[in-house]
Amino acid sequence: MTLVKTSLLNGIAVIVKMLTLLGINKVLAIYVGPAGYAAIGQFQNAVQMITTFGSGAINTGVTKYTAEYHDKEEQQHLVWRTAGTIALIGSLTTSILIALFNKSLAVWFLKDASYGGVFLWFAATLVLFVFNTLLLAILNGKKEIARYVVANIAGSIFALVVTTFASIEFGLYGALVALAIYQSISFFVTLIICCRASWFHISYVVGGIDSQAARNLAKFIAMALTSASCVPISHIVVRNHLGYEFGLDAAGYWEAMWRLSAAYLMLVSSTLSVYYLPRLAELKNSQHIKSEIINVYKLILPIAALSGIVIYILRDFLILILFTNNFSPMRDLFAWQMIGDTLKIASWILAYVMLGKAMFKIYIVSEIFFSALFIFSTFGFTHFYGFEGVAISHAFTYGIYWIFTYCFIWRKLNF
Repeated sequence: MTLVKTSLLNGIAVIVKMLTLLGINKVLAIYVGPAGYAAIGQFQNAVQMITTFGSGAINTGVTKYTAEYHDKEEQQHLVWRTAGTIALIGSLTTSILIALFNKSLAVWFLKDASYGGVFLWFAATLVLFVFNTLLLAILNGKKEIARYVVANIAGSIFALVVTTFASIEFGLYGALVALAIYQSISFFVTLIICCRASWFHISYVVGGIDSQAARNLAKFIAMALTSASCVPISHIVVRNHLGYEFGLDAAGYWEAMWRLSAAYLMLVSSTLSVYYLPRLAELKNSQHIKSEIINVYKLILPIAALSGIVIYILRDFLILILFTNNFSPMRDLFAWQMIGDTLKIASWILAYVMLGKAMFKIYIVSEIFFSALFIFSTFGFTHFYGFEGVAISHAFTYGIYWIFTYCFIWRKLNF
């Protein structure tokens, strides 16, 4: 399937997901407010870290090797069984630990032990959460785009319904519980979709661990665990810094800005995951890889840049429609955030080569370094430019990251 066809088909799911995310943002803006947004950001960072550790961090590896072994079904099954068994052991162990330390986790991430029950809900459904993402990774690697799209649409609809109901009925506590469990509910739809495929059977995802498959996945485990640690921790530190320097509402404005960026960049980032990553895994010749990178740049980068310009022009309207008037101070972040988002996509196009070719050493070093750079540059820029400095830091970090990927991926590395 070509990049354009994949983008158009995947775009259906992305549009649905964007609309549901924007709907969720509006609900949260009304019922939890800017300070509640900061708490939601903290919790989602916690979920991101915990689910990655709990799943064994194998989903990117599953997509890569499923695509790479496209003509070797038995090899695919070995990868799936190994990944599924690792995920089952990891998620059950993690669930027990979350349940035991739920109040401590609530204090650490949400500054309030009374939210311990949220983590109990998360612990109870983590196994389903983890296997939902595993099945989606298999669909992605098999290039079953239609099934992948339907599964994602189902997940988006569940997210909107569950989050809206819980937020209206129970406020911030309900919103946090909804964010903890909605992907687990989506598991049942994803499982049915997979079971209807002739190439899938439930026995393929749980069984013995193959040593070679485990060694291959280990590289991706190392990369994913690094991301799961560095990225959320950097966001937590930055959010805490903004809350301390400018107040909890300011931290909420930044979280709202970040969620808006994530929503509009979803079409680009999901296309990279659905088409680009499996494609890179298939290609062996360096010239073919370079040609693929150029084709992706030609299509994706102009879309990202144009989207950023449109969103900047419509920033006041978007704040009013997607959030509330209480979020109007976030307008100061838009210019630099849009520049940073465009640079982010530009750098990601090259950075995905590290994932597609399992360049785990350079990936790990870059994740650690640039997460630290984002933290320290935020401290510096906010000192000199105030609240707007966090968006300037975003643009600065991804500008340097693009230069890094050009030097070390495009020019220096032999694919």
